[in-house]
Amino acid sequence: MTFLSATLDRVKPSPTIAVTTKAQELKAAGRDVIGLGAGEPDFDTPQNIKDAGIAAINAGKTKYTAVDGIPELKQAICTKFKRDNDLDYTTAQVTVGTGGKQVLYNAFIATLNAGDEVIIPAPYWVSYPDMVKLGGGEPVFVEGVMEQGYKITADQLEAAITPKTKWFLFNSPSNPTGAGYSWDELKALTDVLVRHPHVWVMTDDMYEHLAYGDFKFCTPAQVEPALYDRTLTINGVSKAYAMTGWRIGYAAGPEMLIKAIRKVQSQSTSNPCTISQWAAVEALNGTQDYLAPNNDLFITRRDLVVDLLNKAPGIVCPKPEGAFYVYPSIAGCIGKTSKADVTITNDEVFATALLEETGVAVVFGAAFGLSPNFRVSYATSNEALREACNRIITFCEGLS
Repeated sequence: MTFLSATLDRVKPSPTIAVTTKAQELKAAGRDVIGLGAGEPDFDTPQNIKDAGIAAINAGKTKYTAVDGIPELKQAICTKFKRDNDLDYTTAQVTVGTGGKQVLYNAFIATLNAGDEVIIPAPYWVSYPDMVKLGGGEPVFVEGVMEQGYKITADQLEAAITPKTKWFLFNSPSNPTGAGYSWDELKALTDVLVRHPHVWVMTDDMYEHLAYGDFKFCTPAQVEPALYDRTLTINGVSKAYAMTGWRIGYAAGPEMLIKAIRKVQSQSTSNPCTISQWAAVEALNGTQDYLAPNNDLFITRRDLVVDLLNKAPGIVCPKPEGAFYVYPSIAGCIGKTSKADVTITNDEVFATALLEETGVAVVFGAAFGLSPNFRVSYATSNEALREACNRIITFCEGLS
């Protein structure tokens, strides 16, 4: 008899956290390291939101709350869904968790049985497959290659659906590619889902407000109202409101599912941080005026990174529609050897050599299910991005 659960053999630690940890360790050891691994805005939390958290502390709002959120936050979430997505929900259809990650995990734990399949477009956020496995399900990957803009097609989705399919997990704009599905592209996918009533839709809209240029965000239940009764729409305050450490995510969906998620949360964490909940009320109800200026900064950073990386020999970097990531291909670098005599056999070797030889930390593409690529988070200063990209160019120029 082994002491640890056999379930742990099915999962692996988060590669993005591992890259960030390694970069921090090298910095602590005195190395000049530029970390481009963390998916975290470098902006401070807006002052009105911080003030709301402080006010909650001063008012003694520091006790337990209802398991899945205070009424005031649930109402703010309902208002947000109507305002931004034209979706009508009652507070009984809303759950609040300790970050969007917990909401995703709770939903899988509440719904998956052994053998249930979850369709996940690749590239995908690193945690999706492992959460499915922890829930007892089986991830089924559908590749959206670079030539398709890192998006999957309706035909690909149709081909992946089986009688065992329980969920289609959707993320736009995407982590790790920044790819965003237009209304017409998403409508093609929802048309497929309408024809398969046993398949539910879980949509991770965390990067909703990080949409650039002509790209307009949309979400499945908004595009196809016929899916409303089998869609869990997940969002949070981490990215748009620079509240990653506050740990508030939320979702809305059928009341039956929300009750099941509540049951899971009642026996795990109970309520999210009370202070953070009150801060999130202000984030959703308060001024949204800083969203557009922040997006303008991200657009400048995106364009800087795309322009520079496309100057690196062997790298092709598409321009994404949203989020704060780029996902360049390194197909032209495979098989070459670095100045430190490292042969680039795959993207993990590339990322490791890049970190050790130049001090630039990126996340290798295999972690996201599509190679040979790497992910750059451009949620940092122009100066750091320019220096990091120039080091990448120099590294690639040195390959032979």
